[in-house]
Amino acid sequence: MAGKKLTVVISQSQSKNPKNRDLEESLAARLLMDGTVDVAVVPHLYDLHAEHTGMLFLKSVPGDLIVLSWLYPRPTRWVLHRQGVRGQEGMTLLEEEVDDDEMGDEAEESPGRGIGMGDLPNRKLYCIDMRVSSSVDDYFNEIQRIAKEKSVQTVDLMSWIQGSPKPEQLQRYLRTPETSVAQTNGNGHAPGVEEPEPVKRRWYPVIDYERCTNCLECIDFCLFGVYGVTDSDLILVETQDNCKKGCPACSRVCPENAIIFPGHKTPAIAGAPGEVAGFKIDLSKLFGAENSIDIAVRERDRELVADGRDAVGVAVGLRKRQADKDSKPKDELDDLMDSLDELSL
Repeated sequence: MAGKKLTVVISQSQSKNPKNRDLEESLAARLLMDGTVDVAVVPHLYDLHAEHTGMLFLKSVPGDLIVLSWLYPRPTRWVLHRQGVRGQEGMTLLEEEVDDDEMGDEAEESPGRGIGMGDLPNRKLYCIDMRVSSSVDDYFNEIQRIAKEKSVQTVDLMSWIQGSPKPEQLQRYLRTPETSVAQTNGNGHAPGVEEPEPVKRRWYPVIDYERCTNCLECIDFCLFGVYGVTDSDLILVETQDNCKKGCPACSRVCPENAIIFPGHKTPAIAGAPGEVAGFKIDLSKLFGAENSIDIAVRERDRELVADGRDAVGVAVGLRKRQADKDSKPKDELDDLMDSLDELSL
């Protein structure tokens, strides 16, 4: 029988921090008891491969979807997009507060310079960062608010599943959220049900196509075969497991801040909101410190040497970004640089 329920998916933290686990479990239990939405719990979103049952479940949801994860909303959205879980961006009121003064005049979620996401299905994806608050009430109330605004027509399970799933995959689908979350045996697993499919921590780049201009600087710079292009010459992450764990060098050389490493400690690289990496003025250059390109080259050389290859420095994969650009009238940055030059005379 068809019903009208919003689907909420809680993506678990990579860490075993008991506070994180308690927040996840308490929220899932409260949502289940309330009964307003359907609830499912999957391992950390970034670690799921395409055929993991958690990802297959996400792909099976036909209507509006709320995904709570321990990532910024932007990488969550693009990790889902990469795996074919697509939809229009749903707006949430539960967000990290960002100081407008720190972000500058150019702070914006989507600069509008990129290739774009193409045609999207007529449904909404709401991505919520579980690091924003430690209060179950905050997440519960926001989900309730979204649920009141949305009426999502769900269908029977068998019509969700696309293609020809394997019997063991189908068996995992038949576990209800109540079985997998509420009725556990103390070890986090339902009694009489096989252990969840194991996941390992992963490290790979995710492309934000709303920022990516397909300049292909990343494929030139990366020497590990991570990137490729489609038949229509569109950049994509082709062999993600070739990426060197902990290395974000390609993100540093991307002129549009379109490459995200969700697990990186630097917010700009991890996909924080706004143009946090798009500062017009790089103070490190003014004072002689390493800039992002210097760091990227050093990081790449380190991984090349670790692979038994020769370091290449700046000799390979770096374009002169201004070479094909027309000269323009001086702006505020030019005036500032001129003033600094005068001071040094």
